[in-house]
Amino acid sequence: MGTKTIKQINLPASSLGNARTLKVILYGDPKADCKAYIQAGLHADEAPGFVVMHHLINLFDQADTENKIDGHIVLVPVANPIGVSQWRDETLHGRFDFFNNINFNRQYADISAQVAEQIKDRLGSAPEDNVALIRQAAGEILDSIAPPDEAAALKHQLLLLSFDADIVLDLHCDCESLMHVYLGTPLWPAAKDLSAQMGAEVTLLADDSGVTAYDEACSRFWWQLAEKFPNHPIPPACLAATVELRGLADVTHAHAQQDAQNIFWFLQRRGFIKDAAPDIPPLINDATPLRGVAHLKAPAPGVVVFLKSPGDRIAKHEVIAEIVNPLAEGPENRITPVRSGISGILFSINTDRHARPGRILAKIAGKVPLKDKGENLLTS
Repeated sequence: MGTKTIKQINLPASSLGNARTLKVILYGDPKADCKAYIQAGLHADEAPGFVVMHHLINLFDQADTENKIDGHIVLVPVANPIGVSQWRDETLHGRFDFFNNINFNRQYADISAQVAEQIKDRLGSAPEDNVALIRQAAGEILDSIAPPDEAAALKHQLLLLSFDADIVLDLHCDCESLMHVYLGTPLWPAAKDLSAQMGAEVTLLADDSGVTAYDEACSRFWWQLAEKFPNHPIPPACLAATVELRGLADVTHAHAQQDAQNIFWFLQRRGFIKDAAPDIPPLINDATPLRGVAHLKAPAPGVVVFLKSPGDRIAKHEVIAEIVNPLAEGPENRITPVRSGISGILFSINTDRHARPGRILAKIAGKVPLKDKGENLLTS
């Protein structure tokens, strides 16, 4: 007999007669020694993760039927029922909440100070005991929070489902991009197996992105507490990662099946599923600092013609795109070059080709930090 169960979590209604639900699929024993949490579609207009979830469910259903689930696995196939309803002009707008224009992957609760206050006199010398104590405190603090609206309630529920997990994978995608992964710096190099297994060509590391994205809300307080209490062993007990599944248009069963299989093998290797996974593939590129990402901005209005593609290695000062303005006089004035200020890997470019001054057109991952600690390292 399988262990799979499904539950529905009701969100508070935001208008008369309208209430949304969050569907959660659970496998294994909730009291198991290890817990993994995976969600897709927090940015609801990013489609690849939904198809990966379809194939993951098939894989976990089969493993459950064969009694091979060895840990506790939680799936949220559609993590943003608010965003998937935000249609306008035949386009799904799932990145920002229509009511307050706040990004659905920003401004999650930072409970580190509250946890620190609650555990400061109770920590010991055993790492596993400290982890259990911290998770208990975090759960009590989250339980005490009363979210003021539907979007806040959604963010709160997602944290309640995942704050005590050992592995948290948040599935996203970029515009036109390579497979890449965002991780907390203290999780590296222990998390190399995730980037390698997913075939990530870029891995971006940061202690703090400056915006408390969802994955950071799950993992960052662990190293914040370790820094605050250096005399007590506190490991980074949650490997939380944002996995960017290439670009918006990279929606194929071939991609999704491989991505789902890679996630399955990663969890199998981590002890959540019985039997041995294949050997870890080699890591394509070493991790680089998120502070080393250059956001190339348009210096002029017009239409962008990219001369380089995601995956290309870019030299400093190299022209990666041209902005065409057909209204300018003379051929030399109709073209504005866009040059890279750094050397690195071009990993993302805009899907549309329109430019206005200051608009971000592309992202390049470099090895040298460009921003100071504490600055906002992510785009809106």
